[in-house]
Amino acid sequence: MERETADQLEALHPDAFGWALHCCGGDHSRAEDVLQNAYLKAASDRVVHSGASSFKTWWFGVIRLTAHEEFRRLRYRESLLGKLLAQFTGDAHDPRPSAAQKIDLDEQTLRMREALAQLPARQAEVMHLVFYQDLSISEAATLMKISLGSARQHYERGKARLRTLLQTSSPVFAHES
Repeated sequence: MERETADQLEALHPDAFGWALHCCGGDHSRAEDVLQNAYLKAASDRVVHSGASSFKTWWFGVIRLTAHEEFRRLRYRESLLGKLLAQFTGDAHDPRPSAAQKIDLDEQTLRMREALAQLPARQAEVMHLVFYQDLSISEAATLMKISLGSARQHYERGKARLRTLLQTSSPVFAHES
């Protein structure tokens, strides 16, 4: 890591900790871990400021993504721990849906796929990226190589069209919107 980068990071440390604290929902120990991991990324040159944005914006983005990674890791560990405890305590239940639930899920999935197929290509693509791939609209726009405004418009129009299609095709979806 260059000395200039280290100096900028040092100057931003109080603000960075406040941002990490916000990203971690006020949990001080998690915020400390997240900030430490972000610093490790910077020190090992796994993240490098390219100059496309201000240094502070870039650094806060690194912290936000690191917090998100840590949250996902924590959630994954908790789910594994829960499964392990359930096995030892004998409380394990079959996570698979019953036959009736499976039929319902299959019908809903089929309706959703049919509705998505009726959308224009860009609307369907942005909806898929946001809902199935868990991307933000901004990330979807970057991936699709379109402007953020265009992606937002495709997203909003796609949601409205899906809502209409699903309400007219199924009373089950009409109550869920």
